[in-house]
Amino acid sequence: MAKTDWKAEAKALKKKLKKKVEALTSELDQLRDGVVETVAAAVKPAKPVSPLAPAAFPTLPIIKGAAFAAIGAGIKYQNRRDVMLVHLAPGTAMAGVFTRSSTRSGCVRDCQSKLALKAPADAGAAIVVNSGNSNAFTGAVGDKAVAEVTGAAALATGVPASRVFSSSTGVIGEPLPFEKITAVLPALAADLREDGIQMAAEAIMTTDTFPKGASAVIEGEGGLIHISGIAKGSGMIAPDMATMLVYIFTDAKIAPAKLQSLLARNTDETFNSITVDSDTSTSDTLLIAATGQSPAAEVKTGPVLKAFEAALRGVMLDLAQQVVRDGEGATKFVEIRVTGAASPEDALRVGKAIADSPLVKTAVAGEDPNWGRIVAAIGKSGAEAERDKLRISFGDILVAENGWRAPSYSEEAGAAYMKQQNLVISVDLGLGRGKRTIWTCDLTSRYIEINADYRS
Repeated sequence: MAKTDWKAEAKALKKKLKKKVEALTSELDQLRDGVVETVAAAVKPAKPVSPLAPAAFPTLPIIKGAAFAAIGAGIKYQNRRDVMLVHLAPGTAMAGVFTRSSTRSGCVRDCQSKLALKAPADAGAAIVVNSGNSNAFTGAVGDKAVAEVTGAAALATGVPASRVFSSSTGVIGEPLPFEKITAVLPALAADLREDGIQMAAEAIMTTDTFPKGASAVIEGEGGLIHISGIAKGSGMIAPDMATMLVYIFTDAKIAPAKLQSLLARNTDETFNSITVDSDTSTSDTLLIAATGQSPAAEVKTGPVLKAFEAALRGVMLDLAQQVVRDGEGATKFVEIRVTGAASPEDALRVGKAIADSPLVKTAVAGEDPNWGRIVAAIGKSGAEAERDKLRISFGDILVAENGWRAPSYSEEAGAAYMKQQNLVISVDLGLGRGKRTIWTCDLTSRYIEINADYRS
């Protein structure tokens, strides 16, 4: 009997030890996998930052009445922030401009309809943005996602849903996993802070290689007025009434109608004057919020209005040019100045034709002063042009005039100029007073790599 008990006890012990070994083996496997993932993440090459990027994210002034938070929700990217929330104080005026794409996203349509509503004077506002998925061309499912996200943000912030504006950026045609956003909104609302704008700028990036920010301060009547803005954009850049995603905040006291007028008036020669690849996004959104928290008097007319508009335009242009400097694969920043056109519209046609030409852009990438490609772009633009009145310059170097290459031009001088990072191409059509400046970048093989792999 004792012998039988000993055998049973040994068998049970063996079984117990086997289970323990299996558990330890499983734990060891998990630890090994974790180490492998950690090492892989450590040795994985970091995304190269654009050589045209600023040295650092700028120090932006605090905007009283605006608080920011950002978090990682794992929508597409791992181990990085991809959702941001902004809470805006009661009395905030809102304005915006958006893409005119006929396939614009549900977020864009929702923002447009909400801005058309007359908000109560004491209404606050909120903005919630995700990266990794644009929620565009997703039908009724996309509309439901917008409603779920804005509704959850309203609950988290105490702001009416009619005053919650949303944006999404990333892959087109994929349903937005909105439950990942709604799940983190309470934590975002609990973490709101006035100095969190840089985190917000990082959370809205997709293929961007650096966060983008710009600011201005002016003297108002009775105090300072501050403006701070952030933007995202790198590819699919050919804005049409707005740009990629841009959010500008000011503590100015200003009526919503006047704010809308200033924004619309200054969009054309800032955000609508840049192009990376001639493709207009389905999600282009530019929102501005004025919290009214500055001690300065309301911005209405006179010198303060002029100063405020100039400062706002400066912030818009700075952000727009940063988007070009972060163009996918860009190594050159190109300013195209068109003068002497028969009309401003013709000047824009010529500027965009040059800026969007793959032949011009690849010549710039290869540092090849192939000015014949500029001539071809002018000719195809549809603008009025006369061969013998054209003048083309690279910086201060006169390249062509009187219908041919300028006698003073040398290929060596042109080639040396094209090695610079910041280039100016000037075209004078000699026909009128129309003028326009367009900003673009070169086209490199890196652009193809980024976009060939973007979805997969």
